[in-house]
Amino acid sequence: MKTHYQTFLKKSFLTLVLLSITLVAAFAQTTIKGVVTDAKRKDAMPYVTVQFNGTSQGVSTNMQGQYTLTNTGNNKQIKVSFIGYRTVVKDIDPTKDQVINIALVEENHALSEVVVRSAKKKKYSNKNNPAVELIRQVIAHKKQNQLENYSYAEYNQYERMNFALSNLSDKFKNKRIFKNYQFLFREQDSTAIGGKTLLPLYLEEKLSNNYYRQNPYAKKQIIEANKQVKYDENFVDNQGLTAYFNRMYQDINIYDNNVSLLSNQLLSPISNSSPDFYKFFITDTLKDQSPQLIELSFTPRNTNNLLFEGKIYVTMDGNYAVQNALLTVNKNINLNFVRQMQANLSFEKNADGRYHLSQSDLKIEFGINKNKGGGIFGERLVTITNFQINKPRDNKTYAGPSQVIAENADSKDDTYWTMSRPDTLDKASADVYKNIDSLQTIPSFKRTMDIATLVLAGYKNFGWFEMGPANTFYSFNPVEGFRPRIGGRTTPQLSKRYYFETYGAYGTRDQKFKYFLSSTYSLNNKSIYSFPQEYVRASFQHDTKIPGQELQFVQESNFLLSFKRGNNDTWLYNDIFRLDYVHEYLNHFSYQVGLKKWNQSAAGSLQFQNLLPNGQLNNVNLIHTTELSGQLRYAPHEKFYQGKLYRTPIPDKYPIFTLSYNMGIKDFLGGDYNYQNITANITKRFYLSQLGFTDVSTEGGYLFGKVPFPLLDIHHANQTYAFQLYSYNLMNFQEFVSDHYASIMVDHNFNGFIFNRIPLLKKLKLREIIDVKALWGGVRSENNPNNDPNLLRFPGTNGLANNGTATYALGSKPYVEGSVGVGNIFKLLRVDFVKRFTYLENAGAPEYGVRVFVKFDF
Repeated sequence: MKTHYQTFLKKSFLTLVLLSITLVAAFAQTTIKGVVTDAKRKDAMPYVTVQFNGTSQGVSTNMQGQYTLTNTGNNKQIKVSFIGYRTVVKDIDPTKDQVINIALVEENHALSEVVVRSAKKKKYSNKNNPAVELIRQVIAHKKQNQLENYSYAEYNQYERMNFALSNLSDKFKNKRIFKNYQFLFREQDSTAIGGKTLLPLYLEEKLSNNYYRQNPYAKKQIIEANKQVKYDENFVDNQGLTAYFNRMYQDINIYDNNVSLLSNQLLSPISNSSPDFYKFFITDTLKDQSPQLIELSFTPRNTNNLLFEGKIYVTMDGNYAVQNALLTVNKNINLNFVRQMQANLSFEKNADGRYHLSQSDLKIEFGINKNKGGGIFGERLVTITNFQINKPRDNKTYAGPSQVIAENADSKDDTYWTMSRPDTLDKASADVYKNIDSLQTIPSFKRTMDIATLVLAGYKNFGWFEMGPANTFYSFNPVEGFRPRIGGRTTPQLSKRYYFETYGAYGTRDQKFKYFLSSTYSLNNKSIYSFPQEYVRASFQHDTKIPGQELQFVQESNFLLSFKRGNNDTWLYNDIFRLDYVHEYLNHFSYQVGLKKWNQSAAGSLQFQNLLPNGQLNNVNLIHTTELSGQLRYAPHEKFYQGKLYRTPIPDKYPIFTLSYNMGIKDFLGGDYNYQNITANITKRFYLSQLGFTDVSTEGGYLFGKVPFPLLDIHHANQTYAFQLYSYNLMNFQEFVSDHYASIMVDHNFNGFIFNRIPLLKKLKLREIIDVKALWGGVRSENNPNNDPNLLRFPGTNGLANNGTATYALGSKPYVEGSVGVGNIFKLLRVDFVKRFTYLENAGAPEYGVRVFVKFDF
């Protein structure tokens, strides 16, 4: 009996063990994960369907092409599918975790067969098109799915921007010049576009708290932490570099009608007018998702236009919101140097069932040659977390400037960043900070940067002193003949408070020495060549000048400006002492006040003459002026790169306001005249979506008082062969003077909108431009020498021009000139055919001209 009982227990125990093993095996979970990429381009592929073969259990890859599947059964295969690509089936081991990366191949042959066997291609139409009906629903629901729909919103934001030389060959990498820099190179990862080898150059990270209020409107960003690669300030404007990159890689709001990209605007696929410019197709329905999604593909009707192509995934829960978007551009787009562009947008559902942007990943690869060779790869990743709605804050949270940087934002340590980043920064990226620091200690790199600065900026650095600018070392003009010049200035290496600048020049024809001296004291302990400036400067200049040409000292002797059309021998000799105070603020409001003592005498064919009571001409040797001045300037959201010579503006939609006031004081420091001169200027760029953009500048001025003609407003003329945006290109120097005037200058770039529709021209990627300038003005009787013989006579009075030139006052009609131009020639040149419409009877007035403008544009 006992034996039978023991046998029963043993069998029962074995049964339980076998049953337990079976149950464990049945409920065991294994994980399959990996990355899906395009086999040809090596790009990560988001929104690819990965599922267990023969089941409906699956997921879609994320923006980095990554997927994770949990196997709770005995599934032995996964299937990977995406529209336009060959489906891949892979065996898996259901008993263990594994990583399986998939490279999908485009289904080229299948597409070719469809084309051959199909009947006559049906013409695309918006009418009765379900894809167009769907996109119209998305457009109709845009307002409710935007941030501005909420009374209040707040969120945390992480930004990461990086740039690197890309697609580098082994031959390039192993060049002798990079012998000491091998530690900089790294292999490209599978989730990025571009070639396999990178040379990282730049990395920046930001962590910020963001607050939005609908009424009254306020949008505030407080940057809590900021970290960036920094180069030697003797070579690079780090602040300007950041501004330039941020302008190129702006936030992408797909709900806006236009999306800013690379200083251009591309029409959004869900803009109000998108059905007129895009073709839409329903390419998939994702029923296993919650909510159900419709995959909507789109492509430009004209592939040269500034438009996207790609896919958006629309929620079918009544919101018609975008849950995901993949934006690229066609290879034929009229954008310069862009090899590839890919923007991935992800949205998350809010507590109220609507959606907000949770992540944006914009990647662009640039190259001189779009098809091969080395290039530049750039990426901007934005991650939004802790999104909260309708949670009001006190008023001080929204008050003040739209962007505030915390005092200790730049001093956060590595531990803080490791804890605060929403993702993990890989070691290769994290090493960029210290690698660039190490790079700048290598003597050969310093020598390379020194040579580059001389070639590009014109200055040769000698430590505490730099010599330049190089383009002024040699020039010529009819008055001075050949004009050698040499000069330079001190650097922050000598002092961050005191700066000195000087040059000396000599004219071989007039045999006169010229020179300039200045001393500047920085009041904010920052370089006077960096923003924001606050300094006091005293300077003295003894040199020549073309009347009415208010060029900076460093530009007047530019070699390229030596080549001019027509007669160019009406000049001035000047002795100018200036005392200036300049103060700029972080919100880009600035003011400056100054004192100027100016003695000017005629040079070349120019003569200062008045009439004596007996009717004889009297030569006047000098004009003495003492002037106080003030200027207010406001340029909201202004961005620029601070170069060695001047600031290079980064164009944007925001206006720039300038108000200037000058007051001449008689008998003060030898001044001979009392007068007041007020000038106001507004400059703005208008973006017109697919029609391009328009730059508009309006200006007006009024001079109170009685003055000789050299103190009137001498309008900006241009006698060079270069096209100048803010000068009159067919007006002669000193041709028109006014004591009251108003002007408007309009320059419109169509960005290829017309040429893109002409078969023979669209391949050249040319861009059409029109330009119009008009000037109204005049001289009151009190400043007209015909009414007062004591005033200096206008040169060429009564039609007797000096060497074919003369000075006039504007009459009842305006001065008008216009031009039509072709831009983007060789991606660099703009050529304008200019016509002058009025005052053609003036001495030496040209009616037509061709002008060239050199500009680097995307």
